[in-house]
Amino acid sequence: MLYLVTMMRNPAFDPAVIPEHQAFLEQLKASGELIMWGPFTDRTGGAYVLQAGSLDEAASMAFTDPVHVSGASTVTVTEWDAKRP
Repeated sequence: MLYLVTMMRNPAFDPAVIPEHQAFLEQLKASGELIMWGPFTDRTGGAYVLQAGSLDEAASMAFTDPVHVSGASTVTVTEWDAKRP
């Protein structure tokens, strides 16, 4: 299953967390769990798509993201029935 992870920046967002967040995404990419990712063009946050066995598994991964752990962003995880061409 695929899971959409959205990250919305909180007022106390600190850009210093971005390198840690990017390293976290690189680890997910290396493990084959990260499908796609990117920031929102309005700079309010970003999103990524995870491949996982369950919503709980996807949430466990996403909630270890440094932007969540640091409180810089509010992270939500939603099971996504995405269609591929």
